[in-house]
Amino acid sequence: MMRPRLALIPGEPAGIGPELLVHAAQRDWDAELVVHGDAATLQRAATALGLPLHLHHHGEPPRHPRSLAIVEYPHPVACAFGQPNPANTASLINAISHAARACIDGELAGLVTGPVHKAVINDGGITFTGTTDLLAEQAGCKVVMMLANPRMRVALQTVHLPLREVADRITPQALTHTLHTVATALRTQFGIAHPVIAVLGLNPHAGEDGHLGREELDIILPTLERLRAEGMHLVGPLPADTAFLPDKLRGFDAVLAMYHDQGLPVLKHADFANAVNITLGLPYPRVAVDHGTALELAGKGVADPSSLYAAIRTCTQLAARRAGA
Repeated sequence: MMRPRLALIPGEPAGIGPELLVHAAQRDWDAELVVHGDAATLQRAATALGLPLHLHHHGEPPRHPRSLAIVEYPHPVACAFGQPNPANTASLINAISHAARACIDGELAGLVTGPVHKAVINDGGITFTGTTDLLAEQAGCKVVMMLANPRMRVALQTVHLPLREVADRITPQALTHTLHTVATALRTQFGIAHPVIAVLGLNPHAGEDGHLGREELDIILPTLERLRAEGMHLVGPLPADTAFLPDKLRGFDAVLAMYHDQGLPVLKHADFANAVNITLGLPYPRVAVDHGTALELAGKGVADPSSLYAAIRTCTQLAARRAGA
């Protein structure tokens, strides 16, 4: 089987993304990586790290071993490490959008994205709530965020919301969509024929039979019962403080948390270095690193590339499974 061809976005040019890509270029992968970004930024990162970086234009044969193909989107301003410039916003967004379009059109098999700086992008005049929202809007679909590492998979019912708004977003319709999306992805992307999904309650002790909140009794439990009747394997609603115990986790293929900080601190504590962010529901595999731009580390040669390595491996596996389906 041919190696899948993946788009790779370094991310914010002043952050650690370019140097993480340079580290990735030193390895052999089971996928062909096609970088969408600025060659000068990448070469500057390679120089700072004292590592070789060989790039060739996408569509041309490589002239060096471990050479990466590049579709170039030049940044108009050369950034100093740790000092992002909003003038580079348009080229970064164009790189993401065109790479995703190539995935939608079948020219590329998946997308791996590095960290971007939301505030800088907005300062550059482009309204931006995140790469995931951009990709979902472009593809015309609703998506679900799932974080994963070798120990667990955690999907999110709500993502970047103030805590006081979370309960209003947990509706039967929204919960149904999320669970269908997660179950479908576990079957088609991860090869799990009969996935078991643990669903956390919203309130402490999963509401304590209504004494600590009624969302479990009025919304979550009836929705789970209806979906179980359709054949889905769902456990819960479970108290979040015990659902992640190792003995319980072994029985679940994924956990659905009701809000961001209910599930992700546990996952990141368990294995932050190898955690990745997977977007479920897109018409192609998309995997992102599970960390930010780390501007304070840029150019110092101390950034850990483990999450990028994990993202490349995960996207390769998802793309290969998709191709073999």
